[in-house]
Amino acid sequence: MTGELVITGQAGLNPAQFAQLSDIPPELEWLANITNAKTRRAYKVDVAEFITFTNLKDHSALRTVTRAHVIAWRKDIAARSLAPTSIRRKLSALSSLFDYLCERNAVLGNPVDGVKRPASNNNEGSTPALGDAQVRRLLEAPAPDTLKGVRDRAILATLLYHGIRREELCLLRLRDVHSRQGVMHFRVKGKRDRIRFVPVHPMVLRLIGEYLEMGKHGGAVSHENLDSPLFRPVSNNRTGTLDKHLDPGSIYRNIVMKYAKLTGITAEAVGVCVHSMRATAATNALSNEADIAKVQEWLGHANVSTTRLYDRRKTRPEDSPTFHVKY
Repeated sequence: MTGELVITGQAGLNPAQFAQLSDIPPELEWLANITNAKTRRAYKVDVAEFITFTNLKDHSALRTVTRAHVIAWRKDIAARSLAPTSIRRKLSALSSLFDYLCERNAVLGNPVDGVKRPASNNNEGSTPALGDAQVRRLLEAPAPDTLKGVRDRAILATLLYHGIRREELCLLRLRDVHSRQGVMHFRVKGKRDRIRFVPVHPMVLRLIGEYLEMGKHGGAVSHENLDSPLFRPVSNNRTGTLDKHLDPGSIYRNIVMKYAKLTGITAEAVGVCVHSMRATAATNALSNEADIAKVQEWLGHANVSTTRLYDRRKTRPEDSPTFHVKY
């Protein structure tokens, strides 16, 4: 699993490259066919870990893997006290590989089928969602009179009101905020390069407008710079270049966690992170009776079971008997 498919800038393949691609094992074809870079990296590590555990000498030995090997690996990774989500992902990676090998008639069956996976936390996600008061504190935290503060408030509002992923936010360009049927939408490029259109909340549209105006985007927007990033650095001491996309890691460190610590939210909500912005938006929408199929489409989930992780209507604290006890 260490090789890569040939990438060339030529108009066509030469005979040697053609022969090289013909000899690529299906395991590498499977990996190359995963379009999301983050998923591809994780799956590559997971499968490599399984190969190391089973002491397989080469890719052809995967044909000899049985369910017993997979169960032994599952017990090994469970003994390391990994989170249930990590164990499920590792088994999913291996299952995805063997599904592909089955399609190619490289193996007779998928040995991961029938191997039990950890329960999914009673169908509720573990990422903490924020309450309304915490959201208001977070949005009020950035300075209102600096470019960074105005930008950061617009970023936080975009995450909290629309539930988009931080990677999706970083990829937004000026042209990705546009009108559809008279309503402003974000054009969001999600996982597997799927495109979805998300209506922009009026308050978020106002905050973005204030940021663009202060950042000198406003009067300078033209057909020539519509591909410029919507959210960009306010300073760059290394190269001086500001016309660049923000780094997802910077969204985590310098925006979400910065203001969560500043407002004391990190002490109140254990495990709060960037994904909490997405969990907050989804939980809030579902709690206010949004259709779960619409929320699935809104979040860009391939499967509604993922969306259900954010449905916490059955565990609302205000419905607990605790608040009905009277003395």
